[in-house]
Amino acid sequence: MRAFQELIDELHVRLADDGFPDVRPTHGFVLQAVGPHGTTAVELGRALGVSKQAAGKTVAGLEAQGYLERGTDPSDTRRKLVRMTPRGHAVLTRSAAVLDELRARWADELGEQRVRDLEDALAAMTSGPSLRLDTPAWFGRG
Repeated sequence: MRAFQELIDELHVRLADDGFPDVRPTHGFVLQAVGPHGTTAVELGRALGVSKQAAGKTVAGLEAQGYLERGTDPSDTRRKLVRMTPRGHAVLTRSAAVLDELRARWADELGEQRVRDLEDALAAMTSGPSLRLDTPAWFGRG
């Protein structure tokens, strides 16, 4: 957990330096859950493991920061979609690049094979290949 925390802390220092000072770790989960085609607040809440109201509050904050926007679903005008803005796409793209850079630094320090072995060992301990986006919900459990 300490290595994960330090990795995420370094990611956010780098993102702040790159013009995204207001992004928090939870925002990454939200942006990934919104996805490239958008989603509704209900679907977002379900994906994150939070209520529709909690999802709506998070969307409002990210909308105010310019990462998300709300609009009408072109295929069903009754549905309201939450979509990423160009700034939302940019922060996810930059996050992925920074994480690749940080992994490369670990490989330089530890050796590529040791990092690959670590990744394989951690993958063997997980229940599946997909990333769970409801992490904010399980972090908040008591």
